[in-house]
Amino acid sequence: MQLAELNYWAILLAALSSFMLGGLWYSPVLFGKTWLEGCGLTELDLQNSDPKLIYGLAFLLSLLAAFVLAFILGPDPNITQSIIIGAAVGIGLASSSLGISYIFEQRPLSLFLVNGGYHTFQFILMAVILSVTG
Repeated sequence: MQLAELNYWAILLAALSSFMLGGLWYSPVLFGKTWLEGCGLTELDLQNSDPKLIYGLAFLLSLLAAFVLAFILGPDPNITQSIIIGAAVGIGLASSSLGISYIFEQRPLSLFLVNGGYHTFQFILMAVILSVTG
């Protein structure tokens, strides 16, 4: 596949979708409290962080992930194939890699489930966006 064949607007939209999903996923409405407890963070820790640095780097990494996923899916993926590949990347690569680290770091299972679940749905959502806008 040639890089010129990629739909860069779809890649940008896919990267932005991970921010929208993350905003909901890590909010108090869903898993924010569980995530904070699993990380050992408090609301005060979050307030004292540098949001420009955190969100800026997170967006660049999301953009990289969307670009690589677009490259994996190819120029004209169908929706079923995209969902399967997104789930495979989310579960088989992202979540399993987190799991290995979390085992050695002795992090709680709840944190693994929150973060692994997010990345699984993140890659499925990105794959769907890349397939329907590609």
